[in-house]
Amino acid sequence: MSNNETKENTMQDRRGLLIILSSPSGAGKSTLARRLMTWDESLKFSVSATTRAPRPGEEHGREYFFQTEDEFKQQVMDGEMLEHAHVFGNFYGSPAGPVRDTIVSGQDVLFDVDWQGEIQIRNSDLGKHALSIFILPPSIRELRRRLETRAQDSDDVISKRMLKSWDEISHWGYYDYVLINDDLDDTEAKLKTIIEAERMRRIQQPALQRHVRTLQTEFEELS
Repeated sequence: MSNNETKENTMQDRRGLLIILSSPSGAGKSTLARRLMTWDESLKFSVSATTRAPRPGEEHGREYFFQTEDEFKQQVMDGEMLEHAHVFGNFYGSPAGPVRDTIVSGQDVLFDVDWQGEIQIRNSDLGKHALSIFILPPSIRELRRRLETRAQDSDDVISKRMLKSWDEISHWGYYDYVLINDDLDDTEAKLKTIIEAERMRRIQQPALQRHVRTLQTEFEELS
């Protein structure tokens, strides 16, 4: 059996995780997400749905699933949005269908959502497969320094991000794991350890039930 076949069979013997990463802006979440996807190329990033118009170069199903407001609201009513929010006049959300198909195939899905999205995913019918991790900065001073060092935002925008950061940090208690990102390499290593351990949860391994039934049959045959 080839390595690819072995990996495929292993993936099919487990359910994928819904890996939720949250943090205030500047805590390192995006960098860590990129590193995770380089570490394990089977990880899938959740593609959100939105009612906003596509920007130049964006493709349906790649950056976003572009929908009308009626289509979006119908999916919410049908329970087919794992989480959703109304932001700056447009709706954004995570369609359940693609996520469900992905985790059934044994692949993990990575979500970049805030604490409100985490709660909605946790309360969905796929919530039992969720793994939520909150990334804290080592200090508020360091958080501001990182935002200023990125040189992507004006002073006014940075100030608004800083105001919002405490609201996000105050909800750290909702998460399964909380990591202080004072060293990027160390935090990355901890994330990998968490994910590898969570993949072994009993509920993530449907093949275990088949194996136990086989053991029971063998036991009865030998009795």
